[in-house]
Amino acid sequence: MASSLRPLVFVTGNAKKLEEVVAILGDSFPFRVISQKIDLPEYQGEADEISRLKCQAAAKLVKCPVIVEDTCLCFDALGGMPGPYIKWFLEKLGPEGLFKMLAGFEDKSAEAVCTFAYSSGIPEDEVLLFHGRTQGTIVEPRGEHLFGWDPCFQPRGFDKTYGELDRAVKNTISHRYRALDALRKYFVNGQGRALLTSKLEYEAPVQGEGATEFNSISIRKVKKAKVEEEGVEK
Repeated sequence: MASSLRPLVFVTGNAKKLEEVVAILGDSFPFRVISQKIDLPEYQGEADEISRLKCQAAAKLVKCPVIVEDTCLCFDALGGMPGPYIKWFLEKLGPEGLFKMLAGFEDKSAEAVCTFAYSSGIPEDEVLLFHGRTQGTIVEPRGEHLFGWDPCFQPRGFDKTYGELDRAVKNTISHRYRALDALRKYFVNGQGRALLTSKLEYEAPVQGEGATEFNSISIRKVKKAKVEEEGVEK
């Protein structure tokens, strides 16, 4: 039964987001996901480092397994901006303002990136990062405004924005789905039990247009000395 599963705290105060995360992880996920609103420090830096720091801060507070989500929206015409600072851009401009940011550019393409950081709650254990990426286009806002910039992001291969897509469809192609799919596979397939003391990053690779499933997960092991191998940092 779900109530007998070990709890996993998802740091959010958004009930709709919790509902979406639970739906994506499904019944086979070996944790009972619960939410807790925590005011975490606003870190600056590279997206992965921000995710690690936020997760470590949350783990110190809840003292049990915890996941923290961080999202980037990267405009190709702006060299990847707003990137990890999309939250502040959205607060000031809204979806309509994000669309207008690209008014002077022919290139409206963008990449939505979701990172879920996991901590076991044990200070000496490493933080695990799970990534998901979805390519798309920034368009004039259409559809529901339930999740931030959903109305102005149209995923590649679709003629509807995230805000217009049926929830069940969105939950099989979104950047959040892809990151959570990597998280789910990590634990459901058993690697989680064997590798919890290693510092690993699992990333669900972007497939073809409109893809809804993946055949594999790429594994990235992070060491102090980073070298490029097959386009992946090790």
